Amino acid sequence: MSAPLPATTVARQAGRAERQGLSARDLWPPLLTFALVIGLWELAVWFFQIPLFLLPAPSQILETFLARPAFLLRIGLVTFTNAVVGCAIGVSLGCLAATLCVRWRVVADGLVPLAVAASAVPIIALSPLMGIWLGSVSPLSKIAVVAVMTFFPTLVSVYRGLVSPTADALMLMRSYAAPQRVVFARLRAPAALPFLFGALRVCATLSMIGAVVAEFFGGPQNALGVYIKTQAGILRTREAWSAILVACLFGLAFYLAVALAERAAMPWKRGR
Repeated sequence: MSAPLPATTVARQAGRAERQGLSARDLWPPLLTFALVIGLWELAVWFFQIPLFLLPAPSQILETFLARPAFLLRIGLVTFTNAVVGCAIGVSLGCLAATLCVRWRVVADGLVPLAVAASAVPIIALSPLMGIWLGSVSPLSKIAVVAVMTFFPTLVSVYRGLVSPTADALMLMRSYAAPQRVVFARLRAPAALPFLFGALRVCATLSMIGAVVAEFFGGPQNALGVYIKTQAGILRTREAWSAILVACLFGLAFYLAVALAERAAMPWKRGR
C-alpha cells in the first residue's frame, strides 16, 4: 500500500486542478459567443438574401481565404512586420520616457499630462502627414504611426507602475542606503511589470490596427491595407473580408505572444 500524500501536496494539487478548471470554464463564454455571432451572420446573409457586394457570408470568406492562403499570409506578414517594429519602438521609447519621468519630476509634470491628453486624440489621423514626411510607399511612415500610437499608452501605464511602490517600501530601501539604481531595479521595475504587460496587451491590438489603417493612405502593393482598400473599392468584398480575417489572425497571434511572455516574466501570476 502506498503512503498517503502530505496534506500540503494534496492541497497544492487540488488548487492546481481548480485553477485549470476555472481557466477552461472561462474559455466557454467567449467561444460560444463567437460561434453564435458567426452562425447568426451566416443565417442572416442567406435568409435576407444580402447581396454579395454588401456582405458575404462567413463561409464564403473562409472559402476565399482557403483559395489563396499563401498569398494572403505573405502580404499579411508585411503589415505585421511594420506593426511589430513600430510597437517595439513605441514601447521602448515609452518605457524610457516613463523612467525619465520618475527620475526627474519636472519631466513628469510636463510629459505625463500631455500623454494622458494624447490618448483622446485620433493619432491614426496622422497617417497622411506621415506619408508626406516619410514617404507614402515607405514602411517608415507605417512604423512611425504605430510607434506614436503605442508610445503614449506605454508611457502612462509604465509611469503608474514605477510610482506604485508605497512610501514605506521606499523608506525601507533608503534606510539601507540603497542607491537610486538599486531602488529602481529591486523595487520600481518589478512593481511596474504588471502595468507594462497591461500596456503591451493594448498595444498588441493597436499596432495591427494602426499598421493596416496607415496603409489605406498609401503603401506597397504587397501590403494588407492596400489590398483591402483596392478590393473593397471594386466591390470584391469576399477578398477584402478574407484579408481582414488575416489581419485578425496576426493580431490575435501578437496578443497571445504577449500573454505567453507575461506568463514567463511573472510566473507568480500563472494561477490567478
